[in-house]
Amino acid sequence: MQRSPAGPDTAAAAPGRDRAGSVESRGIDVVPDEERHGTARELFFLWAAPNVSYLSFVVGGTLVLTGLSLAEAMAVIVGGNLFWLLTGFIAVSGPAAGTSGSVISRAMYGVVGNKFVVAVTGWLIASLYLALNWSAASTAGLGLAARLGVPPSAALDATVVCLIAGATVLVAVFGHATIVRLYGVLTVFLTVVFVALSALVVAHTDWSYAPAEPLTGSAHLVVLASGLTLVASAPLSYANSPDLARYLPRHTRGRAVMLWTAAGGFLPSVVFTAVGALAATTLDMSDPQAALEGVMPAWFVPAFVAAVVANTVANNGITAYSSGLSMQSIGVRLPRTTAVLVIGVIGTAMTLFALLVFDFLTAVNTTMELVVVVTGPCMAVYATDIVLRCNRYDGRQLHDASRTGPFRYRGGVNWAGVLATLSGVGAATLCAASTSWAGPVSSAMGGLNLAVPVGVLGSAVLYWSLMRAFDATLPSTTVRH
Repeated sequence: MQRSPAGPDTAAAAPGRDRAGSVESRGIDVVPDEERHGTARELFFLWAAPNVSYLSFVVGGTLVLTGLSLAEAMAVIVGGNLFWLLTGFIAVSGPAAGTSGSVISRAMYGVVGNKFVVAVTGWLIASLYLALNWSAASTAGLGLAARLGVPPSAALDATVVCLIAGATVLVAVFGHATIVRLYGVLTVFLTVVFVALSALVVAHTDWSYAPAEPLTGSAHLVVLASGLTLVASAPLSYANSPDLARYLPRHTRGRAVMLWTAAGGFLPSVVFTAVGALAATTLDMSDPQAALEGVMPAWFVPAFVAAVVANTVANNGITAYSSGLSMQSIGVRLPRTTAVLVIGVIGTAMTLFALLVFDFLTAVNTTMELVVVVTGPCMAVYATDIVLRCNRYDGRQLHDASRTGPFRYRGGVNWAGVLATLSGVGAATLCAASTSWAGPVSSAMGGLNLAVPVGVLGSAVLYWSLMRAFDATLPSTTVRH
């Protein structure tokens, strides 16, 4: 096998193996131009399948449960989902560099500093989202088993979780081309089921709904800010969008990559989160599965459960896929397929723990409200770097981890990226709030959650300023001055 200064992550792969039904042979190594294929349009289905989601119903119901009116909930849903434009924007770096986002971020953090950032965002947070989604699907599957008269047991819990996790990991192991082909089919299936469910929900909607105790004053602002954070946390968690775009031809228009990616996440998220809000006008969405099943005919319940499981496989499939690439990018000497299996085992263990210990709705809200303090600043730094470098990334330079490599910076660390991210995370943490915890700044402001604007804008401005101050550290071959 051929090796480069970056180590095993750049080992030469068998050419021409990105075909549906075949195990993808490439890891994070640069995809040669002759193997680039597809169009930006396929990104819509790659992002729609994970976001035609049961969790969207849960989040929408939560917004109304917290006391928002329907009009306010709809405004929050649209506003929070506009962050999909940021997810789409960072996806443009994939075709430019021809490698994964976890390698491209070496430009922001240096070849050594990047390892620590990716370990948190690519492993720990990815595992949390794997567990969150698998918990949702397992809860639905266990509910169906109870309807069929299967007695509950720890063995049943473990079996359901392992079956769903196994299907997810299988998709991630087969890789990019299989994901592209499969997700088009899943998008159609999921849309049919969830549109049918939406019709049932709309038939039970109280269009004159108003909160029993309308929110006023600072408490009103607190709930609006928390709702926006909850909704925005989903698009801000997808820093892996370059991974799914890296096989596109190098000269694919960046605007097309951004808009098709953003549309794939934005449209289904807005529609089905809105339906969840409508459901909460008459249904008890504190137990979303029971509430939704209450408006379904008995014959529709298995289709609903199948859709929840299929959506989970789609969502976690790309998460596990990117986590395997992240593991390679920090220097773990494992093939991509083995790395995916490792992250699958970790996520499965966390899911079993979550099912036994935590209330599902509380786990959803707390995870999505607090994880954003890390994902928001990381996304902001990434997007700012794309602007600074005019998206001029050289994948082969990014793989050069030698002492003379262009992204070695000072001791392997780009302090501009590290300081901007840590400062953003720190500021966002001070301003964050959830149902179980609040930072000191948030507490002083009555629980107002400003984690998203403070973390995102603060990190972006600081990174821009520091990189301009340290202009000499910007590789001249990748930056247009």
